[in-house]
Amino acid sequence: MFAQRLNFRHGVLQVRNARKAQRTEERIQAPGWFRLALEGRAPWELWASLIALPVLKNAPKGDGHPVLVFPGLATGDMTTLVLRNFLKDRGYTPYAWEQGLNRGPRPGVIENCVERVQELRATHDCTVSLVGWSLGGIYAREIAKMVPDDVRMVITLGSPFAGHPKATNAWRLYEFASGRSIEDDARVADLKSTPPVPTTSIFSRTDGVVAWQCSVEQESERSENIEVHASHIGMGMNPTALYAIADRLAQPEGAWQRFDREGLAGLKKLLYRDPQRPPRFGIF
Repeated sequence: MFAQRLNFRHGVLQVRNARKAQRTEERIQAPGWFRLALEGRAPWELWASLIALPVLKNAPKGDGHPVLVFPGLATGDMTTLVLRNFLKDRGYTPYAWEQGLNRGPRPGVIENCVERVQELRATHDCTVSLVGWSLGGIYAREIAKMVPDDVRMVITLGSPFAGHPKATNAWRLYEFASGRSIEDDARVADLKSTPPVPTTSIFSRTDGVVAWQCSVEQESERSENIEVHASHIGMGMNPTALYAIADRLAQPEGAWQRFDREGLAGLKKLLYRDPQRPPRFGIF
């Protein structure tokens, strides 16, 4: 009887926690007009990367392993060119996804991505790192869950894998481009669960497209968050994001360590805020 009571109480507690989490998700809103207007700084982020080249040239070097890069919603490989060129300069072997515009997980898209990962694994005889920007990060996470033995690590940039699926300013574009309901797609996939490989979520609290809370990963020994000062559409060419990506990819396979915010004479703490800090004014 005592054991049955404990099981009953445990079940009730789980239901309550689930309802509480659902209410929290429903309170998260898409970024307002102010943060949306800040997306106009994206071109300046590219210029900032050019100015920061001397620092980026000192970012951790790679070991040549393959990195597959996924673009965001309604964009293609041209948008990840800066990121891929940076990775090549750092000593990696970057690959574009080569499926045209990202119009959502239409039939065959994920399957083709899985085949690509397996082909790269066979070609290079080593595991493949996956870097995904926005919706591309959702692909990276789901592919890593499907073929974890072929994936070295996952890095996402402003990807909305948590929170309500409509807590973004792009959900209407998603439904238009994919011809699918975003809520139905979110229910089909367990987006919140962390891939069984080292996983890093890079996000910005001033993201004007995705509510930043939707990009916060449950931290563990193999998962982490890195906060940067960036717009959503400029994150893949933002110098702080590029440096963080290089730092993460340089982790030795099988010896992954969490991102170290110390160093560079205190500059890293200034550039990379504590991702777990309470939001100021309940917003940032």
